[in-house]
Amino acid sequence: MLKTIVAALDGSEMTERIIEFLGKLVLQKESKVVLCHVFAPPQSEMQLAADHPQNISEISYLQIEKQLEYYQQQLSIKSDLELVMGDPAEEITRLANIYQADLIVIGSRGLTGMNRIIQGSVSCQVTEDAHCSVLVVKP
Repeated sequence: MLKTIVAALDGSEMTERIIEFLGKLVLQKESKVVLCHVFAPPQSEMQLAADHPQNISEISYLQIEKQLEYYQQQLSIKSDLELVMGDPAEEITRLANIYQADLIVIGSRGLTGMNRIIQGSVSCQVTEDAHCSVLVVKP
């Protein structure tokens, strides 16, 4: 039985597919879904443009939080929200450990070949590092 599912949402079109998938799962009423989003840490203050407001990350945070709350309302089971900053694969795995998840649901960008090697694959890293099963939703 799946008691706790961590769903990693990145705001891309894969987010909609993941939410659709979660809606199709037959879950017990005791089950819980943790909707999470990982913000990449700023690389350097020197890289910020002078004309950008200082609270741009706060605006982004609030937009993502509202989006996750919208998805949360679409689910028929109990859910929590987690918005964290750090390396996506590490943070998703960490949240799965904290919540003692039975399943992680994550999207795939569909990268292949050299693009996958250069840009890396969060879903592959999570699959390797997670203590639980990982379901990768394809585009």
